[in-house]
Amino acid sequence: MSFDRVAPHYRWLETVAFGQQLQQARLAFVRRLEAPRRALVVGEGNGRFLAALLREDRAVRVDCVEASGRMIALARTELDVESRVNFIHAEIQTVKLVAQRYDLIVTHFFLDCFSKETLAAVIAKLANSAAPQAQWLVADFCQPRQGWRSLCPRLLIAMMYLFFRILAGIEARRLVDYRPFLRAEGFILAQETLSPNKMIRSELWRHTLSTG
Repeated sequence: MSFDRVAPHYRWLETVAFGQQLQQARLAFVRRLEAPRRALVVGEGNGRFLAALLREDRAVRVDCVEASGRMIALARTELDVESRVNFIHAEIQTVKLVAQRYDLIVTHFFLDCFSKETLAAVIAKLANSAAPQAQWLVADFCQPRQGWRSLCPRLLIAMMYLFFRILAGIEARRLVDYRPFLRAEGFILAQETLSPNKMIRSELWRHTLSTG
């Protein structure tokens, strides 16, 4: 999976399809974080969230895992203080993560790229790298409820999956509910918000495990 082919066009495609809704979803809880010191950002894309996180928290240091070299290049242009970011050009499945290292994990519009089987393994790997009482930010698409009002959002999601399967090689064919996997790894949902069209979800999760 790589977004290299999509990277130069991703921002305008996002804006045409959703306006500012995706960026608003990414930033929904960034000001409510409890002063993270070490963050793991996975599938960051073109760096707009990362730049906002660094501006908001002057102490946080970030490991950013991104499979697309072109997205990393775009992200670098967004940053004022790149010295606090360690870019790792790799698939998350191949990266070695230190256990209990991060007090913040960020997966924005990333978990929806995987099949159910792969997603369970990816979340378990990320959760193992979470420090006790870590925070986890998620922004992602969600399936609108049944009914005629859901037809357009459901069609748009189906078209996006076809588009990104062809151009980026994502393995998922449909949205998979990641929340049961997060709960199974000891995280609880602390805060949540939905976009006006009910198809974009922003969440702040907290690890329930303690050092004791």
